Amino acid sequence: MDKMHLITEAQIWKLLQTVPDPEVPVISVVELGIIQYVDVSESGAVHIAMTPTFAGCPAVEMMQNDMRSALDSANITDVRIDIVYDPPWTSDRITDDGRRKLKEFGLAPPPPLQGRTDGSMILLVEQIECPFCDSKQTRLESPFGPTLCRAIYYCNACNQSFELFKPL
Repeated sequence: MDKMHLITEAQIWKLLQTVPDPEVPVISVVELGIIQYVDVSESGAVHIAMTPTFAGCPAVEMMQNDMRSALDSANITDVRIDIVYDPPWTSDRITDDGRRKLKEFGLAPPPPLQGRTDGSMILLVEQIECPFCDSKQTRLESPFGPTLCRAIYYCNACNQSFELFKPL
């Protein structure tokens, strides 16, 4: 790639915005907040650092492959994607658009941690808003959902079960 046609960091972010989370495809990896940073060298090499939502996330390799495919479609092939855990991911990194999309999908977005460190306690003490009817007349059914990052709630107002993207 010659210097006249170097890709920019903003263009990389835009391409990553098209990469869906494999478990919740209505939200991108950017909206999920797992991209720590993007760096483009003078030679056009791209370095991306991502932090999975959970250390044992089974979708990490799939997300890396999907990111590579998105960049490859723009003829960007000199790419390194590193997994980093410092600073750790928190659910507060989910963007406002991401939270809106989670709710529209029927998945309650996590309540803000705002510096609190024990997200598991939030599951027990906070009234989680139902993504279907906005009621806070909800209760925790199970802290264990279909994936590590979700819990199951029940809404007493509309009688719907729903999942919460866990605060972490």
